[in-house]
Amino acid sequence: MPRLADLCNEAGVDYLLVGGSLVMAHQIDACIRQFKTYSEIPVLLFPGNPAQVSAYADALLYLSLISGRNPDLLIGQHVISAPMVKASGLEIISTGYMLVDGGVQTAVSYMSHSTPIPANKPDIALCTAWAGELQGKHIIYMDAGSGAKNPISEEMIYKVSSNIALPLFTGGGIQTPEKVSANCRAGATVVVVGNAIEKDLSLIKELALATRETAINN
Repeated sequence: MPRLADLCNEAGVDYLLVGGSLVMAHQIDACIRQFKTYSEIPVLLFPGNPAQVSAYADALLYLSLISGRNPDLLIGQHVISAPMVKASGLEIISTGYMLVDGGVQTAVSYMSHSTPIPANKPDIALCTAWAGELQGKHIIYMDAGSGAKNPISEEMIYKVSSNIALPLFTGGGIQTPEKVSANCRAGATVVVVGNAIEKDLSLIKELALATRETAINN
């Protein structure tokens, strides 16, 4: 964790997202507290279940899986977690979470029992994002899932980003600076990278630099 924090500080990383489909709840507090010992980068909770709430974070992405048809992940889990979330004192960021087909079954699609948006259907993605925007979500998060074979296409990202007024997070299958830049050019506000960094922490600097260079060039 100290090495991760140092690399993030050096690279100018914007946020650290903590969470996932299979993270053990008891590890979250310890991880966040240790990271914050070495860094002032904001920590956002990216919860895979209601137990993944920590008062040591800076904010919580309160996810509704708006692309799926599983009522438990649209509102059921939120009812269960609401007392804990209200008591946490965290900044709550209502998030319209959209799962997009990444070419393989990912942990999030398996755990959520939901069918992703087809990768070649940007109109469905846009209408889903519009629905989230009209419902009052604060951000839209399009995700191909951890370990995705294929990242979300620039066509789909542009289709959504250019037609909504909300910040757009994108993630899943992004492993190179070139892909980060492509997501930024297509309109992503925040590009989330997980697996690639877990395999090689040294990539953090290159990937973060790609966002800066794209912003300057645009």
